[in-house]
Amino acid sequence: SYGAGSHQMDVAYHNDWFVWDSWSCRTDCEPQSAYFQSEFSLDSDLNGNEKTIWEVGALICIFLLIIAVIVGWLLKQKKRRMKESVDNGHCISGDIETWILPKKFTYQELASATDNFSSDRILGRGGTGCVYKGDSSCLIAIKRISLGCKHAKEVFTTELKIMSRLKCGNLVSLIGWSDDQGQFLLVYDYMHNGSLDTHLFGSKTHLPWNMRSNVALGLASALLYLHEESEQCVLHRDIKSGNVMLDLNFNAKLGDFGIAMFKDPQLGHQTTKVVGTFGYIAPEYYYEGRAGKESDIYSFGVVALEIASGRRKHKDEESHKGLVQWVWELYGAGRILDAVDERLDMDFNVSEMECLLTVGLWCAHPIDKRRPSARQAIEVLKFEAPLPELPNEMPNLKYTTTTSLADSSRPSITSSLDIGR
Repeated sequence: SYGAGSHQMDVAYHNDWFVWDSWSCRTDCEPQSAYFQSEFSLDSDLNGNEKTIWEVGALICIFLLIIAVIVGWLLKQKKRRMKESVDNGHCISGDIETWILPKKFTYQELASATDNFSSDRILGRGGTGCVYKGDSSCLIAIKRISLGCKHAKEVFTTELKIMSRLKCGNLVSLIGWSDDQGQFLLVYDYMHNGSLDTHLFGSKTHLPWNMRSNVALGLASALLYLHEESEQCVLHRDIKSGNVMLDLNFNAKLGDFGIAMFKDPQLGHQTTKVVGTFGYIAPEYYYEGRAGKESDIYSFGVVALEIASGRRKHKDEESHKGLVQWVWELYGAGRILDAVDERLDMDFNVSEMECLLTVGLWCAHPIDKRRPSARQAIEVLKFEAPLPELPNEMPNLKYTTTTSLADSSRPSITSSLDIGR
């Protein structure tokens, strides 16, 4: 500061702020008061800026919240419209738009390929619809889910979802689909030699031993893929000779995944409603609803015995005791080769035949824990492991579960579609 009567300037440093003030020469000036007045004014400006920042931040948060609510509402409305579309039988494209799918056909394309789904084009019938032979750029088999089927949408979406994720040489290849005009259609490779059962039990020429052996090994390979090698374990739940298709070279291709399901990796068995075909259903599945890899293996065992013997499974409700028990009795008596299909006229490899029959019994063991895995069965069929030792008498299990489970499930136990018969 300079003395009175001269121009005064006060320079102050306060709390790391540089404050400058000047005033004209007056004898009653009080520099300290001027300093505090200036500092108060600056602090007020700073507090106002902080308040403004908080207000802007709050407005931004409110704006984002409103946007989130609007987006959530729009997504909910979209989902509701998709559900209404499905319930009305129009289409299900919205439900499957995130899947990696094969080609989508129009209804008109598939109708033209089958002469408007002419009855002359029918290859096979089943509980959920028909399979038609189609002429497109190549021969195809078109599975048309009947709209009269109670679970048409579920059957369609299940098979489409599962088959679009599976790639195996021993599975029927899904090449396309359509849900146009409320019709549920699945397009598969055409199987020139139809289903296995038509060769074992039908009017078609019976298969020689080398083809039968190859079919059994191919079916076992399909199970190995489904149970252990696919991205997620798949339970087929309807393995039977009618669902084993034969291509141009008589290679086995497992088809009809309409009642298949992905297996929860955290569960050994999954209790489900019983579905499938009489004669191929494992006891623990039929009586207790326990579906697992073992129940698929049981079904494979029955098919293996059919391949070797050329005999049908019984059609009554106790069919799981039919063919299996007959072959087991021959095994216990040391006469297992008496089960061989007479049409083979003894033209087969004895060791391979005995192996197939024994593996069939092993897989169809009444006790699920005594059955092999698909991998173990293949090792024995390839003579990479010794034959299993089975009891001379088939174990007889008594289930304490009330019959209500089986009774309540019986409407779902039907014969399913045979693709490309």
